[in-house]
Amino acid sequence: MHAAAVMHTPVDVTEAALRVVKALDADCIVALGGGSTIGLSKAVALRTDLPQLVVPTTYAGSEATPILGETTDAGKTTRRDLKVLPEVILYDVELTLTIPPALSVTSGLNAMAHAVESLYAKDANPLISMVAEQGITAFARALPRIVANPQDLEARSEALYGAWACGTCLGAVGMALHHKLCHVLGGSFQLPHAETHAVLLPHAMAYNAPAVPEAMRRVAQALGCVDAVQGLHQLALQLSAPTRLADLGMKVWQVDQAVERACASPYWNPRPVEAEPLRRMLLNAFHGRPPNS
Repeated sequence: MHAAAVMHTPVDVTEAALRVVKALDADCIVALGGGSTIGLSKAVALRTDLPQLVVPTTYAGSEATPILGETTDAGKTTRRDLKVLPEVILYDVELTLTIPPALSVTSGLNAMAHAVESLYAKDANPLISMVAEQGITAFARALPRIVANPQDLEARSEALYGAWACGTCLGAVGMALHHKLCHVLGGSFQLPHAETHAVLLPHAMAYNAPAVPEAMRRVAQALGCVDAVQGLHQLALQLSAPTRLADLGMKVWQVDQAVERACASPYWNPRPVEAEPLRRMLLNAFHGRPPNS
């Protein structure tokens, strides 16, 4: 047993886990936990090619992707490799009943970001877009019920389906501005992963909305609202999700650093990633202002 997983999968933590694997002469990896635990399992699998059996206890959806994000002193990098895709996933709804509502909300919004960006990914396709809508709808229905009653088995089950659906979308197509910013803020400033996704998602959607009206229409349809950006923002407020990067430990002077790093090596994005609009967007997210297209 090794219980040292932490957020953002630092390479030195992986190296410590590899020493345990060697000492035990392990022939497989069993990962029980959330995205950090599954991330460590993937990092070990990348280096050993050991088979993985993962039992997710949050909704991030990492278990369904061939993607690994790792951090070093230089920041966070991501890669796609089928060696990190778990061979077996076990979903047990009863293991999710004790997830605190606040973590359920941020974890679910984290997953929803995967589906939202898949709708306007460079390599978007009709099948994944259909799954994305289903994932967004599942969380939009499940999360308010989970907050009202954390023991609601039906809502918890629907959220697990949403986690799988949204994770599948992330694994199938590319990422865009939202994920780039989350990787920069997490890897550079150690902001908490799920909470950062929850704060940034409406703002990243607002940044891209003018360039992807059809994707925004589909998000709105999945959420059951008229305007996708405002609908998601209102859902986050209803769920008492975090809405300010300042509350996550970010400093205002780090906004310019984040803009510089995001622009230096941007992911493909449907709207050009430009420094000044990006800075305005991040300042809105920093102060908790409503997202502005």
